Amino acid sequence: MPIRLIVGLGNPGREHAEQRHNAGFWFADALANHLGLRFSLESKLHCEVARLTGRDEPLWLAKPTTYMNKSGIALTALLNYYKIDPIDALIAHDDLDLPAGVARLKFDGGHGGQNGIRDSIAQLGHGKFNRLRIGIGHPGRKELVTPWVLGRASVADEKSIRTAIEASLDVVPLLRAGQIEKATQQLHTQRA
Repeated sequence: MPIRLIVGLGNPGREHAEQRHNAGFWFADALANHLGLRFSLESKLHCEVARLTGRDEPLWLAKPTTYMNKSGIALTALLNYYKIDPIDALIAHDDLDLPAGVARLKFDGGHGGQNGIRDSIAQLGHGKFNRLRIGIGHPGRKELVTPWVLGRASVADEKSIRTAIEASLDVVPLLRAGQIEKATQQLHTQRA
């Protein structure tokens, strides 16, 4: 099925803009910029939303304003309001289990410790949606995870993350066409 909704996860506010945890927002912003779209606040949906229209089905882009731990509230509001099945949604988020510079597509599964995905699964009652996992690397020890995700990436790591985001933009036309396997294969052959 074609992807009709792309939600980038992150924390709103300038104080969070450069944090690794906002890699999903970075992707959503890069995609909106690439498509010439602007976000506008839709408070009833708990999001900033942009819409691409044209010959194909509309594509909705969103950035929740709920903070990461409550991302599922915005996701369910979007899905219900626009009458989109979760299987037709892509959630872009930071991922500690992938090195900076690597992005991977995945469908279904657990939350892997990512709180935005955890809340989305809790709100929906399942994990049957597509994910774009944007690697941010791991600090090496569990007790360092929170300051790591809420910290700013090194210049080299940020450059790698942005490169992975650019590679991810290249597969969006395939995702919109419902060619998920082809998009997955293309993205997964990208080098870090």
